[in-house]
Amino acid sequence: MNDVIKLLPDSVANQIAAGEVIQRPASVIKELVENAIDAGASEVEIVLKDAGRTLIQVIDNGCGMSDTDARLAFERHSTSKITKADDLFTLRTMGFRGEALASIAAIAMVELRTRRRDQQLGTRLVINGSQCETQEPVACPVGSNFMIKNIFFNVPARRKFLKSNRVELSNIIHEFEKLALVNNDVAFTMSHDGKVLYKLQGGTFIQRISSLMGHSIDQQLLPIDVDTAIVRITGFIGRVENARRRNAMQYMFANERFMRHPYFHKAVMAAYDQLIPSDTQPNYFLRFTVAPQALDVNIHPTKTEIKFEDEVAIWQILNAGIKATLGRFSDVPSIDFNTEDAPDMPAYGTPITQAPTVKVDPTYNPFERTENKGQSTKYDHTRASGVDPDWETLYRRFAGGGTHSPANQKEEGPLPLDHQEQFSLPTRDEGELNLSTTQPLNLSLYLQLKNRYILTPARSGLMVIDQHRAHMLILYSRYMATHKDGTAPLPAQRLLFPVELRLDEHRDALLEGILEHMRAIGFAIEPHDDKGTWLITATPADVAANRVTDLIETMLERIDDTQDAAATLRTMTLERVAAAIAAGAALPYGRTLSADEMEHVVSQLLALPAPNYTPTGKLVISIIPFDQITRIFQ
Repeated sequence: MNDVIKLLPDSVANQIAAGEVIQRPASVIKELVENAIDAGASEVEIVLKDAGRTLIQVIDNGCGMSDTDARLAFERHSTSKITKADDLFTLRTMGFRGEALASIAAIAMVELRTRRRDQQLGTRLVINGSQCETQEPVACPVGSNFMIKNIFFNVPARRKFLKSNRVELSNIIHEFEKLALVNNDVAFTMSHDGKVLYKLQGGTFIQRISSLMGHSIDQQLLPIDVDTAIVRITGFIGRVENARRRNAMQYMFANERFMRHPYFHKAVMAAYDQLIPSDTQPNYFLRFTVAPQALDVNIHPTKTEIKFEDEVAIWQILNAGIKATLGRFSDVPSIDFNTEDAPDMPAYGTPITQAPTVKVDPTYNPFERTENKGQSTKYDHTRASGVDPDWETLYRRFAGGGTHSPANQKEEGPLPLDHQEQFSLPTRDEGELNLSTTQPLNLSLYLQLKNRYILTPARSGLMVIDQHRAHMLILYSRYMATHKDGTAPLPAQRLLFPVELRLDEHRDALLEGILEHMRAIGFAIEPHDDKGTWLITATPADVAANRVTDLIETMLERIDDTQDAAATLRTMTLERVAAAIAAGAALPYGRTLSADEMEHVVSQLLALPAPNYTPTGKLVISIIPFDQITRIFQ
């Protein structure tokens, strides 16, 4: 029997490895920029074409490579970062596995120009699909210039499943932000299809945060610096009042490497507990510095999952450090007792030197009951308050259905609005409670609980309706019914004054890709300048102008293009956009509803074919059975 186990060729092994290391164009940028940082570059330029499909070019001014190193760098498991297994526990570089360049060369056409500082000429290397086609001397500046062309050209299935240009560009921007944030001393430039997206100069950490996230962000952050024998935590955390319901900026770095760590995220959230609403998230930019041997980054090829040796202790240090920072920079106002240059007010006027004269009546007894017949000068508190002192007479009037006011009380006009009675006390007739009143009592079938739920009787029990979710489902159904066939636009309203919307590069790319669908549902949005500013001139009829910017940001957060067919993508986008609009325009919690408003919401909700759940699967209606109510009173 012939042997069946064979050694795979290097080209096939590299393509298999590329499936883990290179997932999309953003992965290529991550690996090449990290190599540039390891090479000591102070300037990195990224050039993109067609969101990286056609071209990804990364230029740095690092140490460069010799002709031999350049050729060997594209071999699998070739690296200058480590030489033995023990070096994994003393890592101080971004890369170390020796798989990135080999994986890139396996699925793309690569051209490299590189030169060392001590050499007169550099080298030009061309590799297509792991096959070296040419290597020759060339004149080039010091550093490295990688040109990655036609990514996944030899893996059609992988190239087919790349998303749209705007989605891939969005992923690239996300990856770029992580790299640029932690390497704040490096100057970065990134352009796409001839348009410069970022041009960042080296500077401090807070300067880099402001350059990437907006110049106003520095006013929303508090510095944190905790230094212990286990870990040093530096960076910035968001103020309590700047917590966000969406698009929270949350970044963690371990030894200058971006990481995802849900356990440490919980430590941050625990520090903000009871300080921010439960549906919001704080911003934070945290840098952890530990001994290299105290963490393990060799868990996944992307190196974003990191394990710490003392995770529990670091959790406690992080939590305590954030609490201390929030307390140290508390915005609680204090009382100013400085009266210098104070205005001439009674509080700061001439002090009283003489006690006021008080006349005291030694014969006054507040518990003494007197008949005021004109001869007594004592104060009768019962008469002054208008209360009849004859309690038996008062009870007979009450039991007989008469007015509860004293007969001799003078008419002094209507009471102020906040003191007027809505209806008088009920009377009893033949032992039964009579709900008839002097004014009509509105016996509505709807009751609002905590300005959040609508209660109404049902055949099988008590129906409880979430007012926000109910209205959201009504609006969503209306949007989808109107625009189901894609031909009838939703009714729109022109705004008297256009609303300005500012977006970062990531959300700017998302909005540009869904403008057609936005117009179809009633929005009129047009670009205002090249800095991510848009003007909103019309909105759907159910959207308030003062909520339109929050609404669009919500939509951009929720829209996630995971479909490839244009028709399916269009349908998915419409559903998500309609759901986001409905959520933003629906009745908010805390809004007091009248009986007519509650009746209108309930009637429209129950007229829907599926009124029980929202588009996201959340419960709208719940019924408490009569049996359960009966058991409560047993």
